[in-house]
Amino acid sequence: MSATSATETFRAARDFLLRHREDYQAAYEGFRWPRTDHFNWALDWFDVIAENNDRTALHIVEEDGDRTEVSFARMSARSNRVANWLRARGVRAGDRILVMLGNQVELWETALAAMKLRAVVIPATPLLGPADLRDRVERGRVRHVLVRDTDTPKFDEVPGDYTRIAVGADVPGWLPYTGADGHPETYRADRETDADEPLMLYFTSGTTASPKLVEHTHASYPVGHLSTMYWIGLKPGDVHLNISSPGWAKHAWSNLFAPWNAEATVFIFNYTRFDAARLMAEMDRSGVTSFCAPPTVWRMLIQADLSQLKNPPREVVAAGEPLNPEVIETVRRVWGVTIRDGFGQTETSVQVANTPGQLLKAGSMGRPSPGFRVELLDPVTGEPGALEGEISLDLSDRPVGLMTGYHGDPERTAQAMAGGYYRTGDIGSRDLDGYITYVGRADDVFKASDYKISPFELESALLEHEAVAEAAVVPAPDPMRLAVPKAYIVLAEGWEPCPDTAKILFEHSRSVLAPYKRVRRLEFADLPKTVSGKIRRIELRERTARGTGTGTEYAEGDFR
Repeated sequence: MSATSATETFRAARDFLLRHREDYQAAYEGFRWPRTDHFNWALDWFDVIAENNDRTALHIVEEDGDRTEVSFARMSARSNRVANWLRARGVRAGDRILVMLGNQVELWETALAAMKLRAVVIPATPLLGPADLRDRVERGRVRHVLVRDTDTPKFDEVPGDYTRIAVGADVPGWLPYTGADGHPETYRADRETDADEPLMLYFTSGTTASPKLVEHTHASYPVGHLSTMYWIGLKPGDVHLNISSPGWAKHAWSNLFAPWNAEATVFIFNYTRFDAARLMAEMDRSGVTSFCAPPTVWRMLIQADLSQLKNPPREVVAAGEPLNPEVIETVRRVWGVTIRDGFGQTETSVQVANTPGQLLKAGSMGRPSPGFRVELLDPVTGEPGALEGEISLDLSDRPVGLMTGYHGDPERTAQAMAGGYYRTGDIGSRDLDGYITYVGRADDVFKASDYKISPFELESALLEHEAVAEAAVVPAPDPMRLAVPKAYIVLAEGWEPCPDTAKILFEHSRSVLAPYKRVRRLEFADLPKTVSGKIRRIELRERTARGTGTGTEYAEGDFR
């Protein structure tokens, strides 16, 4: 298939979803993935929509107020220049490039340039230290690294024969990124790109185990994120703000593929410390029409005066972890819009979502995204059709937005894809209307007095109380019940980690939870998190099993 026909096939699928933005049934029943033998999103899509296009592709606002705006046409030319320079520096198709940049123009230039070269990008957050970088360079078989000048010292402890490229000030022993400046702004590919060629290798955040290495192709993420575009509700001309750190899959989801699939502007506000008032002021000033943030940011936002935002976005969504109902209600009351949950993983694009214009059910993630056949597998028999079970994707009509597998780990890949289903490792329940509600990670759900406990449900109940900023629930050993729910609590500002606060929270737990679910123990403590901000419940489970708390633990029985 020619590049032109590949572009047309992609555009037709994209336009079908745009036409049915608020008609889920038509979108789900009629959507077909654009499947082509050859496809290079940077060349066959971005460069096509960028031709003579002076609309803003990327708008970055710095904390000091400095602004950078790059048009689609200029971004195309700049990425061509970088691609030509990287090719002259020895970057070849199939080479792995570890890219560790902040939210800066060079990040988007490099992403497009690497795609054009058919090089494989390994995104990395600047928060990583030398030990993590050694693991990525070794397991990812990295041939080139491209990082900020301030992060180059980390690689003094990372052995390997790889090209070193620094963005920013000149660094001895490193190639300056400014070397690209003199190269041509037109680019000619060596050959067509096979759609199944590897494009990205993502290290997962490692909430329950060591990071896995997820492989995506030139189809699975660029094309797969048509479902993400549909979930967010993006359309041409939108200004989309997604709060996400570079290096993680969500950044590619909503700061690269989904908005540019829709021909929308990517808007970035860089800050060192979260300031809700300043964020809302920048959203107003820049005309943000769609907004995505993780639950942590949403929880911080509702602590502020949301009425400061004079022109709320048309579309607001949350991803990363399920969002708690009280946050959704607060935003709905003040902004007049409803935060819509979506469910996906590093391994996939959005699989399940509350899409624009649809009936929302409290606590539900929504229904399967167009292009995804989602089944709940019975936890005992492994058969599909369960009302509660492991959220899984039917591989008989394999969705494009699914990874190739876990790179270098055929055993783990086979396990994840066993029996004709991709198994997410997450448990959900489905109602008679097809709406799926998140229960928890399979590893996190536990039994107490022979009742199954969903940590997320208990955490949501605790977060309804004004004293609770964050919560994580894990099983604690108990001689009578085998296990009881224990909550680790991060308190909101103005609350003290004392017996009076503990008593109030136990009373709240009794008032909103069934007796078998209620929290029996709690501890005031910081929550261990991955560098991407997700709670490491495995660490809390281990800490609880060992009995190594902070000394501020209370039991429900202490207050009777």
